[in-house]
Amino acid sequence: MKIAFFTETFLPKVDGIVTRLTKTVQHLVEAKDEVIVFCPEGGPSDYMGAKVIGVPAMPLPLYPELKLGLPGPAVSEALEAFQPDLIHVVNPAVLGLGGIWLAKTNNIPLIASYHTHLPKYLEHYGMGMLEPLLWELLKAAHNQALINLCTSTAMVQELEEKGIQNTALWQRGVDTDSFRPELRNESMRKRLLGQFDDQGSLLIYVGRLSAEKQIERIKPVLQALPETRLALVGDGPYRQQLEKIFEDTSTTFVGYLCGEELASAYASGDAFLFPSSTETLGLVLLEAMAAGCPVVGANKGGIPDIITDGKNGCLYNPDETNEGAQSLINATKKLLGNDLERQAMRKAAREEAERWGWAGATAQLRNYYKNVLKDSTNLETRKNQAA
Repeated sequence: MKIAFFTETFLPKVDGIVTRLTKTVQHLVEAKDEVIVFCPEGGPSDYMGAKVIGVPAMPLPLYPELKLGLPGPAVSEALEAFQPDLIHVVNPAVLGLGGIWLAKTNNIPLIASYHTHLPKYLEHYGMGMLEPLLWELLKAAHNQALINLCTSTAMVQELEEKGIQNTALWQRGVDTDSFRPELRNESMRKRLLGQFDDQGSLLIYVGRLSAEKQIERIKPVLQALPETRLALVGDGPYRQQLEKIFEDTSTTFVGYLCGEELASAYASGDAFLFPSSTETLGLVLLEAMAAGCPVVGANKGGIPDIITDGKNGCLYNPDETNEGAQSLINATKKLLGNDLERQAMRKAAREEAERWGWAGATAQLRNYYKNVLKDSTNLETRKNQAA
């Protein structure tokens, strides 16, 4: 197959969407598929055998890490030269809308996938009143596709409720060879602790430091459990605010880590806290679980697909109330309180992660592609016969 991806999110950016896309591209190429990726400029010209076409892009004002690609004639020319069997638009935005238009005007089968819960982000940037409008725009874009892939059952249900048609689940994946418990080591633990002693439990967070991740919710946990330490791994537009919020706590801002350093950071923590309630999946939770780090996550969005409460981690109620804050404290206490239970959760977390490899997720995706191509061929044949 020849597949053209249109995505606003790709290398050199680092996040769960990029991880899924790069792993998908790798496994598609290994399966002898031809792949081209249209994305904002600034990344590599090729990746794992796939051609990458960078397009001019402008940063989103409220979220400068996200760049909106501006498709021009060069995109159309490159697509025509590639002659794809299908187009896969990831999180339709400006560049994605260009991909949708090109698919429709060139009669190329179109698939879309939903990864970022942008309507729920708006309230964290003081723009919650625009949520209904954004859903209408997303519905108009996604309903052009023959299939709309979601990364969790909760998102399948929510998109269906919002009027988005032809939804299906694209199963999760994680690299269990890179993320593994054996990478736990004292050197990395000292780095995560920074200037603080190792007297209590070490909590870690990995991901963007941005408003919608609700990282400030961890502060009451540190106050309720004064012997705990926190390491925030990652960076982003909310870092300065978070430094002020956590300035009187035992918190280390580690910055970006990647490769084996990142895997070692996961493995060296005592618990992974992920307070965000806006996740379509929460790939970092799976990475932490693969590294054998017990996890606490919100009982909302895609996270309950990953965490079985009390077995491979703990869920908390993310309500914006004192009860929500207490729920996160209680879940953390439960995870940290009994060493035998925590070790059992650590083992169960690793076993859960081992169920989900990227090869399996990409094999499932290829089946979706084949079915779309088969249905499109049958439809075209029926049209020709009718004519």
